[in-house]
Amino acid sequence: MSALLIVFIFLLLINTPIAFVIGLAGMAWFFVHPEFSTAIAVQRVIAQTQSISFLAVPFFIFAGNLMNHTGITNHLISFSRLLTRRMTGGIAQVSVVLSTLMGGVSGSAVADASMEARILGPEMIRRGYSKGYAGGVICITSLITATIPPSLGLILYGFVGNVSIGKLFVAGIVPGLMMMVVLMITVSLTAKHKQYDVPPPDTPPPTLHELLQELKTSIWALIFPLILIVGIRFGFFTPTEAGAFAVVYALAVGVLVYRELTWENFVIALKDSFIDNGGIILIIALSGIFGYALTVEKTPILVGSLLFGITSNPHLLMVIIVLFLVVSGMFIDSNVNILLLTPIFLPVLSKMNVDPVHFGICMMTVVTMGCMTPPVGTALYTVCDILDCPVEEYFVETMPFYAAIILLDLILIFIPGVVMWLPNLLY
Repeated sequence: MSALLIVFIFLLLINTPIAFVIGLAGMAWFFVHPEFSTAIAVQRVIAQTQSISFLAVPFFIFAGNLMNHTGITNHLISFSRLLTRRMTGGIAQVSVVLSTLMGGVSGSAVADASMEARILGPEMIRRGYSKGYAGGVICITSLITATIPPSLGLILYGFVGNVSIGKLFVAGIVPGLMMMVVLMITVSLTAKHKQYDVPPPDTPPPTLHELLQELKTSIWALIFPLILIVGIRFGFFTPTEAGAFAVVYALAVGVLVYRELTWENFVIALKDSFIDNGGIILIIALSGIFGYALTVEKTPILVGSLLFGITSNPHLLMVIIVLFLVVSGMFIDSNVNILLLTPIFLPVLSKMNVDPVHFGICMMTVVTMGCMTPPVGTALYTVCDILDCPVEEYFVETMPFYAAIILLDLILIFIPGVVMWLPNLLY
């Protein structure tokens, strides 16, 4: 066990790509335990990817990239501007609403943050927002994308924990909308304090005609998550088939409805999907070696005994785990956290009668926040690079938003009915 942790921490400190961190750490364990054949490591790499449900990941990534090139994003931006034009911090509020709407399109927090940084970031800076505040809002609001279906994180969690992906999708709706409200309130308070983008008193509210016009063009994106949830719930398709349907839907909307999907954009979406899928699949495959070593060392049992020794209250235990996930997310990629920590924590909480769907939503709310926190946050560095923003300035300006997300997660932990009401109703 010591070799596994030493190699893992060393490679992490020298900024080795995270897939190779977990793969090489797992191989180091095999080398110090010669009684286990290295052939097992190869078998675990292959076995880790042999799942039909896992196919949903590349399908949804491809669908998200296609939708970003079909005109859907531009229509959602226009709809978001209309809804928020009378709010303090108007363009920052657009980021919150857009992330909520994009949750049903991209399924990736990093993809959403990088897209908004390019589109909304320059305009926010031009309107007087500091670069740190603009980057912070864009990054943190993309967390909504990780909760609203079809979230890639929820697919991975369901895949690893053997939890119903359909239930997870349904359970993410209410917390995702709550996150939108909490972040909009935070934007309003902070923007008012800093005097960012305060609308003139005579700004007219959106008229019914304007709302209907924008809704008419945006409806194809807005109904997409609903189609997925209804289709999965009533057995029209499995989560994997839903991913394939999402690709066909994106192509149909791009070619037949908005007519903005050119051959050139299709090739770009295909290329981006190869890159995105390559990174995620490599992480998932190599996590099989690491996960095998943890299982042989009985790490889940040891962690379970340790956690039971701290408290037998399931709510307090979830709080401890969530705080641990906040810290671990600062150093380890969110997908890796899901793959490695779900098999450790989920059995412990299941023994305490915590619903795995409830824990999955609470976990996803904070584990993806690692993408937005230093020192290894992928979304953080992407956004800061696009906006030419110092990481220190970003971190200071983002503190109120971190606090808002953690407060929301505590509410979800102590009031499980908020998460479980909709899935219990539909299932």
